[in-house]
Amino acid sequence: MKAVVLVAVAALLAGCAGGPRIDSSHTSLGQDSRAQFIVLHYTSADLARSLELLEQDQVSSHYLIGESPPTIYRLVDEDRRAWHAGESEWRGRTWLNSSSIGIELVNPGYVEGPQGRLWYPYSEQQIDALIELLKDIMARHGLGPEAIVGHSDIAPQRKVDPGPLFPWKRLADAGLVPWPDAAEVARQQALFAIELPDVAWFQEQLRMQGYKVPLHGHLDLETRNVIAAFQMKYRPTRFDGEPDAQTAALLQTLNQAR
Repeated sequence: MKAVVLVAVAALLAGCAGGPRIDSSHTSLGQDSRAQFIVLHYTSADLARSLELLEQDQVSSHYLIGESPPTIYRLVDEDRRAWHAGESEWRGRTWLNSSSIGIELVNPGYVEGPQGRLWYPYSEQQIDALIELLKDIMARHGLGPEAIVGHSDIAPQRKVDPGPLFPWKRLADAGLVPWPDAAEVARQQALFAIELPDVAWFQEQLRMQGYKVPLHGHLDLETRNVIAAFQMKYRPTRFDGEPDAQTAALLQTLNQAR
């Protein structure tokens, strides 16, 4: 009898410890993943320093990928919010920490040289690891090719990572991000070389891409920074923020293909 009482008490306590009884036999179709974007960064530090910084309470990311070997570290569970994006906007969504997964790549970024900034490349092995991770994340969260962005895309006034040497084309070749058709870009560039659109056109095209950009028709510093962020991604050999014919062709080709 005593044993029966003890079992009953244990069962009662177990029920209390587990919280309220919840019936999970019904599931709504009206839901999607919290993660709508994947934001790519570089750390501006080596692996040891990157881990030290990302384990603190000021900044964090869901994943960190080392250089050599390209070990993938999970620092924050995907269902939790990491503090990696900061003040940001993409396609009308703001403060993207709540709706994104952050991936940091160990890379020094750049150093200032006599001729300007000298950027550090990424290793093939590190990008291979990134591509494998991206495919896994995108499949689990049902994300499409337009979900992957750089920190410089969502915060072009204050960030430049993952930088001009990040191989976006490799991600495109893997089917992970959109990429403009080269023949169509050349055709459009020839037309824009004859007559270049005004600044308002560039601003609208950049807005269609997803950038936060002024729409006042003036070529101010804010607009130049957004143009430079776009150029860094699709024309990394020259990202001067100038609204030229090739930039117009890249924008037009990408937006027409959407």
